[in-house]
Amino acid sequence: MIDRSKEIFGNEIAAKDLRKAAASKAKYAKKFGDDADVNYPVRIVPNACLRDILGVSDIRLEEGAGEAFDLEKGIIVGNIRMGFGHYRISMAMASAANALGYKPYWMDLNGYPQTTCTKVISAQNDLYSMGSRLSQKSKLFNKLFWEPMNYEGFRKLSYNASDQKNAELMAPVFRNVPKEIPVIGTHVWPAQAANHAGMRYVVNAIPDNWPMALHLAEGAVHTIQTRQSYQGYRILNGMRGKDVLRPMPADALVYTGHYIDHELVANIEADCEMRLRRKAEGAPMRFLLTIGGAGAQKETFAAILQHLMPAIKEKRAAVYVNIGDYRNVWDYLCQAVPGLEALSTVRFDEWEKTRAFAEDAIEGPVEGVHVFCHKDIFEAVYCTNALMRSADVLVTKPSELAFYPIPKLFIQRIGGHEKWGAIHSAEMGDGTLECEDIPHTIQMLDLFLDEDTTLRAMCEAICVNKAVGLYDGAYNVVKLAMGLKK
Repeated sequence: MIDRSKEIFGNEIAAKDLRKAAASKAKYAKKFGDDADVNYPVRIVPNACLRDILGVSDIRLEEGAGEAFDLEKGIIVGNIRMGFGHYRISMAMASAANALGYKPYWMDLNGYPQTTCTKVISAQNDLYSMGSRLSQKSKLFNKLFWEPMNYEGFRKLSYNASDQKNAELMAPVFRNVPKEIPVIGTHVWPAQAANHAGMRYVVNAIPDNWPMALHLAEGAVHTIQTRQSYQGYRILNGMRGKDVLRPMPADALVYTGHYIDHELVANIEADCEMRLRRKAEGAPMRFLLTIGGAGAQKETFAAILQHLMPAIKEKRAAVYVNIGDYRNVWDYLCQAVPGLEALSTVRFDEWEKTRAFAEDAIEGPVEGVHVFCHKDIFEAVYCTNALMRSADVLVTKPSELAFYPIPKLFIQRIGGHEKWGAIHSAEMGDGTLECEDIPHTIQMLDLFLDEDTTLRAMCEAICVNKAVGLYDGAYNVVKLAMGLKK
């Protein structure tokens, strides 16, 4: 196994940072064990939620009969459940692979509880989720710790060195996976682990629009969604203060465009036309509110719903609320917004009814409030994707959803790195500026409700963006990964 923590693209790591990286790995190995010599069996089974939609099968580490690997057309989407973002990007990759005639395999490194890999990831995920929620409750914590960590802490090359050492503990999950199947990592850890495990064709799909060393996996081909971020990654901008670093090699970084599901890209023009038609006809404007995987920002969503209540009753607005797998969020919203429950239709763990509603709503009428909650993580995440086609405005923090081809209203970010998603979207014309408090969020809601200027401009921009290939990133990543075999 190559020690990838000593230098990054020719930039040497300081001895003190190497000692810190080694200590981090040793700490996790002591706490969770080192399973480098364990021979985990591999079994492939259809994904219960995504098989029919995206042709996805799961790679599980368990005994039993299953499908055989397709060594010709198979492609692995390596991911982790940390929030919803990396799962959503993985779904876009799987969708594009399926549309291009390949066989997508889902490999969640946070889904193997018997392994050191999952134990390490879960421990870090718990800390990140706690930090996300705390940052919304404490302005002091957010200002002094959370924003600096997400903005500058993860940016440093020294942080990447520790991640590389920790990822050595994740490599064993790939032991019995055929090394010639391409891997797309939608988080850096699957890409790093695949490299450590000797997978031959690895693509590291970088999710954010703020260049951070956190996302580097030397040995993989890195892909990026925006040209601004491409420049920052190419020169490793600011990743060691003001030092001028050796740049990434040209063949290690590729601009692809946004990572978007085939189903959404293929229907952009038709869906935008329906949005403008509904607005012209005076139909209720449909707002899609989506709670992230950390379960944060419920207070902001309560304020939005409270403001929209009169418009909902007057049939000027309709609302979809996807609370993911956070059932407690609905209890909070019902207490915080008087009268909400009476106006709402709930679909909890009724996936087929959710899919049917999403399909019917594309051309059919919608009124009132529709609330969705699914314990199954795939259903919880994909619910937003399914509802997106029939929604008029997506209300979200500027995370991975900032890149999606739907008019967007951005509420306050969680973590400084996310603000660059809103900046990019506003420049591309398909989203608002980040509304950093509730009064500005309400102002933007009213702009969407009371006139057609903002909605029309965004729909027109989305169609222009599609014509120039802005939303073709997932197709391009899949083609790149499969092309490495040649």
